[in-house]
Amino acid sequence: MNTDTRSRAIALAGMFQAVRLVQQTGRGEHRDETATAASLGSIFNTDPESALAVYETPAALRIGLEVLLSQLGTDNKQRDMELTGYVITLLHLERKLARTPALLDKISTGIDKAREQAGFFSNTHPAVIAGLADIYKQTISTLQPRIMVRGEQAVLANPGSKNMIRALLLAGMRAAVLWRHCGGSRLKLILQRKTLLECSRELLLEAR
Repeated sequence: MNTDTRSRAIALAGMFQAVRLVQQTGRGEHRDETATAASLGSIFNTDPESALAVYETPAALRIGLEVLLSQLGTDNKQRDMELTGYVITLLHLERKLARTPALLDKISTGIDKAREQAGFFSNTHPAVIAGLADIYKQTISTLQPRIMVRGEQAVLANPGSKNMIRALLLAGMRAAVLWRHCGGSRLKLILQRKTLLECSRELLLEAR
């Protein structure tokens, strides 16, 4: 696995894309189908040759790259603290998860089962999403602090929306794990901010 800044930018964009899709789902807003399929699909790419291979192409991360640029850019007005909060919590939970082998094994087993379903149906089939949601509920959701998603109460109470949110949070955790595997850390996020932005701009140009 490459540990260069480009790889870390891809992982960070993966996190921001997942939480942006979570935010849109919770608010009952339109959610990009390509981005949703790519984020959910990343969960099954557990042994990639590179960071980009987790998402296949820069185009699959377009939304995540756009959000990353707005969140790490110099224009404070473009920043969304809700999204930042989700990402910070994911990174915190990833460290806790890494120290809990039993949960990691449970996630791995659950993903193998969901991968079989996805091969028969698709990454975005309701049965697959329900399976991924259950993995999240039985593992990551048991850790503290729990991610409390904001949105419309009626939407958040809907079983289909609830499953999608949990599945996308699992995708966010996949990206958090990727970030760590690529050498990402809080210090590098601060020190390499400018380079991460440059890599993200380059990736976004490739995505278009």
